[in-house]
Amino acid sequence: MKGELTELLKIKYPIIQAPMFLVSNVDMVTEAMKSGIAGCIPALNYRTLEELRSALKSLKKEKIEGGSFGFNLIVNKSNVKYKKQLEVICEEGCDFIITSLGSPEETIKQAHRVDIKVFCDVVDLKFAKKVEGLGADAIIAVNNQAGGHRGNKTPKELINELSSNCSIPIISAGGVGCNEDVLRMLSYGAAGVSVGSPFIASVEANVTNEYKQACVTYGAKDIVMTERISGTPCTVINTPYVKKIGTKATWIENLLNKNRKFKKWVKMIRFSIGMNATKNAATKATYKTVWVAGPSIEHTNEILPTQDIANRLIG
Repeated sequence: MKGELTELLKIKYPIIQAPMFLVSNVDMVTEAMKSGIAGCIPALNYRTLEELRSALKSLKKEKIEGGSFGFNLIVNKSNVKYKKQLEVICEEGCDFIITSLGSPEETIKQAHRVDIKVFCDVVDLKFAKKVEGLGADAIIAVNNQAGGHRGNKTPKELINELSSNCSIPIISAGGVGCNEDVLRMLSYGAAGVSVGSPFIASVEANVTNEYKQACVTYGAKDIVMTERISGTPCTVINTPYVKKIGTKATWIENLLNKNRKFKKWVKMIRFSIGMNATKNAATKATYKTVWVAGPSIEHTNEILPTQDIANRLIG
């Protein structure tokens, strides 16, 4: 399992514990590093810059040989905290940054000045070539098996396309729940994998036991796409509440999304509403639950410590 990703991040195994909104935390990433893999946390999991700085300091103290840690940045205009978050991360330092939903140009420039690697989420070859041209160190290839906001191509199709046309490492995101899945992605040509949903049902995760148990109870067949969270199609567990409210955007949302004048503002409002809805579902046990997850929860049979989940992936 050694290769480009293990060399790039100095980790034992080519696996990144993916950043998950409100799920990932310092304890999870620390346990991931102890397992010989990398861990990543969304910067948006911290309400203030001081909380983000504190998390960075804690992880630097916990840094373990054979493990690695990073942070995820939403780099478009919907994240008004982005530039300050980037500043704090570069001041404190980490091993890598994963960028999502926007141009990573400024992040790459700033991060490389302080020797931080930058990996960029992409769903197609066009954007992959763009971020490679900007100097990205690796590509996170988000396929149609990913949890949350996912791509349209199968893991094999996307990995083959990107590895044939790009010269930087391809890290496959989506559809990995066990060691067999990891090995399959590597056989397609991926340098490593990014794994999120299986870690939701970890002891260390910052979510309710109801959310964790849902990942145990439900499986791949219970994952559906919804437009009701952020306005962008997103995979969630098909709970009775999701069935009740439906998965399509309302007619007025569709109308406003087609209006050039209002489109940007609608996206920002929907993003904010979606973040709050996801937060409530993750931290409160109510009947109005919209739990984000991917089909890889199929392999989740019980709530386990992070290291046990990592060991299932390592084999």
